[in-house]
Amino acid sequence: MENCGYIIGYDLNENGCQISYYDEEKHELKTLEVAADNYQIPMMVGHYKEAWMFGREAQRAAMMEKGWVVSDLYRKAQRKEQIEIEGTVYEARWLLGKFIELTLQTFRKKEVSFVSFTVPWIDQDIRTFLREAGAQAGIDKSRVYAMDYRESFCYYMLYQPKELWQYESALFYCDREKIEAYMLKQLNTDYRREKESFVSVEKVAEAQMEELRAVYPVLNVDKARNADERFRNFIQGVFNKKHVSSVYLTGEGFENNWYPNSQKVLCNGRRAFIGNNLYSKGACYCGLKKRSETPDVPTYLDETKLMEQICLKMRIHGVDVWYPIVEFGTHWYEDTREWEVLLENTEDIEIHIESLATGQWNVETVSFAGMPKRKEYSLKLIVRTEFDDERTCRLSFRDAGFGDFFPATDFRVEKIIHLGGTNGQFNSLS
Repeated sequence: MENCGYIIGYDLNENGCQISYYDEEKHELKTLEVAADNYQIPMMVGHYKEAWMFGREAQRAAMMEKGWVVSDLYRKAQRKEQIEIEGTVYEARWLLGKFIELTLQTFRKKEVSFVSFTVPWIDQDIRTFLREAGAQAGIDKSRVYAMDYRESFCYYMLYQPKELWQYESALFYCDREKIEAYMLKQLNTDYRREKESFVSVEKVAEAQMEELRAVYPVLNVDKARNADERFRNFIQGVFNKKHVSSVYLTGEGFENNWYPNSQKVLCNGRRAFIGNNLYSKGACYCGLKKRSETPDVPTYLDETKLMEQICLKMRIHGVDVWYPIVEFGTHWYEDTREWEVLLENTEDIEIHIESLATGQWNVETVSFAGMPKRKEYSLKLIVRTEFDDERTCRLSFRDAGFGDFFPATDFRVEKIIHLGGTNGQFNSLS
């Protein structure tokens, strides 16, 4: 891999920030420690004596009343808040970008080749402002990706030994009020090209538990028995009639060992793990896949991803293949791309639109009538994909010329591809 550097995974939430990183040269993945066995970076940024500060340094400055400090950055950025400080108005989203910039200085010894953010839940607006925060910190938007916790759990699992996700894998999240259960599973599709497979993470259960107040932050041994019993019943309901290969526990609510009887159910015939850096590591693994195009890793899908892909027939390394210019599992609003291609002597080109929901493909044809006449492979075209919405892809072909031999002309042709969108298609795969 050229220009080896760091792939960074951020876990951002209302409580703090956590950073995992993959060293492409050493092939090592680690989580940044801010203290012994402590990975949580306070989501704070501040300014004192013409210098910026973040995290624990900003936290100490706030306690000592040195300069000014803004806390709760992620929540404020979500709300698009404006903060007035000493007569200057700061956008919370700009301050979040400054926080990201300051944290990336930790990795200044090498290039940062990719940044992935994971957050508890996500929509188009959050994806946009996180990519802008990465760009503000000096990372090109094409090397920034944002996802929710479900997707980061998926990527974490896909880089674990296959036997741990051969069937279904369960994730239990616990905080001070509730327990949530998620399941990683392979999706049933009729798509069989090149043995490609697809996976998803589904929230399968949730329980509000007043009993958790007795176990966090200080353990009440007597009252904890009730929480353990409720959790055991909750687990049995989640596992009912499922073949679960592995179980993962995360969240501050699991820090006290209050669930010995539940552990017996969790570990019965399967491997169980506990830790609080799963999401940042999953984000890091996601960046690794996007950076290196790791083969044989299933494609993650959810209700926001495209269930169709658009392919052109291309010759790559001497082999004719149907190459996806819009891939399964992408977000339509992030899939504006361009390619340069050399064209054979042809008057039209076929486009295949393949559907995961139906397992079928449709053919569209683009006419190149009016295109300049040149020898084979001296016709260079720019192919561009751009979406108007989740159902409408605008595919354009324009003449790029051919070096000093043939200047570019004004030839351009456009094709509108109508897709099925995401609504209702994803549910048919489960």
